Amino acid sequence: MDHLEHVNGDSSMDKETLYMLGGVALIVFGAGLILSNPVVRRYMGQLGIGNFAGNVLPDIERYFKLRAM
Repeated sequence: MDHLEHVNGDSSMDKETLYMLGGVALIVFGAGLILSNPVVRRYMGQLGIGNFAGNVLPDIERYFKLRAM
């Protein structure tokens, strides 16, 4: 009987982890859909957030090159 409870306990932990990762994936997907809208991009550009990834990417590449040396 103890063995059955142990197996069921592990399965519920796996299920909770799966639900959590699924929720994170839906949040990322939803944010991507919102940020791909041209109206939202225009508002972000007006706020000064603009092309944040394009501005940060050269710094990240430089960091990885230095780290690889």
